[in-house]
Amino acid sequence: MNNLLSTEKDTDSLETLKNLTVTVYICQILTFALAGFPLLVGVAINFYKRNAVQGTWLESHFNWQIKTVWMTLAGFALAGLFFTMGLEIGLFILLPTLILLVYRIVIGWTTLAANQPIKNIS
Repeated sequence: MNNLLSTEKDTDSLETLKNLTVTVYICQILTFALAGFPLLVGVAINFYKRNAVQGTWLESHFNWQIKTVWMTLAGFALAGLFFTMGLEIGLFILLPTLILLVYRIVIGWTTLAANQPIKNIS
């Protein structure tokens, strides 16, 4: 009986963490509308709750989301640098960065919806 209660608690906890993972993906989507700020909120959630997902299939999603933020921020910074120097090459960096962000959100979200970990994290 005690095992049943602990399994039920673990299931509820995992569902809560899954909802938190969805929230971070939503933050990443909102980045397009709110100039990047939600991206930082989402990664803060990832770092704050990282220990809670350790050892679960959601850990791969948190790692995926964190890596997505680092790649996006690097792309934004590089594009911004070129834009401030007056070079249009910044556009050729910004567009692939945005496409990569969309790709990683779609892959992450669909994998999460299937209750699967992200395989071959890269």
